[in-house]
Amino acid sequence: MNRVAVINVVGLTKGLISDKTPAIKAFAESRELSSFAPVFPAVTCSAQSTYLTGTDIGEHGIVGNGWYDREFSELRFWKQSNHQVHGEKIWDKMKRTHEAAKCANMFWWYNMYSTADFTATPRPMYPADGSKVFDIHTQPMGMRESIKADLGDFPFPAFWGPAAGIQSSRWIAESAKWIETAEQPDLNLVYLPHLDYCLQKYGPNAPEVVPELEAIDQVVGDLVAFYEALNIDVVVLSEYGISEVNRAVHLNREFRQRGWIQVKDELGLETLDCGSCRAFAVADHQVAHVYINDVTIRDEVMELLNGLEGVEEVRVPSDIWGEGIATERAGDLIAISTSDAWFTYYYWEDDDKAPDFARCVDIHRKPGYDPVELFIDPELTFAKVKIASFLLKKKLGLRALLDVIPLDASLIKGSHGRDRVPESEQPVFIANKVTVSSAMEVNDAIHAMVRGDHNEI
Repeated sequence: MNRVAVINVVGLTKGLISDKTPAIKAFAESRELSSFAPVFPAVTCSAQSTYLTGTDIGEHGIVGNGWYDREFSELRFWKQSNHQVHGEKIWDKMKRTHEAAKCANMFWWYNMYSTADFTATPRPMYPADGSKVFDIHTQPMGMRESIKADLGDFPFPAFWGPAAGIQSSRWIAESAKWIETAEQPDLNLVYLPHLDYCLQKYGPNAPEVVPELEAIDQVVGDLVAFYEALNIDVVVLSEYGISEVNRAVHLNREFRQRGWIQVKDELGLETLDCGSCRAFAVADHQVAHVYINDVTIRDEVMELLNGLEGVEEVRVPSDIWGEGIATERAGDLIAISTSDAWFTYYYWEDDDKAPDFARCVDIHRKPGYDPVELFIDPELTFAKVKIASFLLKKKLGLRALLDVIPLDASLIKGSHGRDRVPESEQPVFIANKVTVSSAMEVNDAIHAMVRGDHNEI
């Protein structure tokens, strides 16, 4: 067997590899670089699941970062159990030919309760008093305290939200070194999300991105040097590129104007009552799953979507994936935005009636992905004082709301999700003597590298 480390640099594309990323550029020039069309939808959970199973979404069933559960009439976004991903995972595939093979999964998604040997993922604790305590989940469970004792607490605020930054990717990189030193896995899967944040905030061509590219380049370069010193083969890959956007499309507001949306008054604020809606959209970057509870309006919904500015295409899940788990989970229709647009989850018409979680970092309760969580409301007076007050109340054991997120979708300058993108926005696979031409080939390529069969690919 050959030992391999896979470094997933989210958002990395050929167009971003330049003199601003000298370590990544040097690595790419000394290896084979492949770019390929991303999976559809081109979002984290779908892409990673394809890489780790070697199957398309029709088989593994991960139709996005979340979806509407029709049986429970509830939205399930950013869940973490690996049991949601159907099919054989790469670590089980390894063990079929090498029973003693070990795999570490350091922060790739759907990380919990898998059959990988060593795993770590962000996982807050939620005590009964309604508070939230930042933490991680590991497998084996005892690894959690050991890794934190050596590396310190995971910098959770730097993983997502207005404070998202390089610190979380640095910590994950150090955790990858830590598991290598402790366990020497045959396959080490490492997730570095940093570029995803700045590219969505500023757009891929913004000057603010330059120092962020330099920062992730240092992390990747250090990690590559660490592995190569141990004669470990390194793969650098990504999941998708980021497209520059300049407008947001509010599908649920369009639906509401036609009487298809049902909201519930909760203490003077509006929440979306998905089970009572005639039709509603679950937004996921540049893709939106449209669920239609009232089948009599399906043609009207299709007509509206096809004629809506900012919508490029509408697909039918069964036409893409056939009958099976993916079509069962997906919306009845899937809207795809134009390259310069993205979809919000917004359904309220008056910001004063937006739900309390709309102005918070709350990835589980929002009926869709909300990249505006990367910002602090620029119109908020004394934002730092408000945050300090929240932290003090939290330290004193009091409950409080950190409602500092704006409701201005125009702040977002980058997005992803579309599979038909120019080569400069395609994901990359960089490895020694190995190339791929599609997302589904990534699995076989990595497995062949672990076996040491580079020439068979």
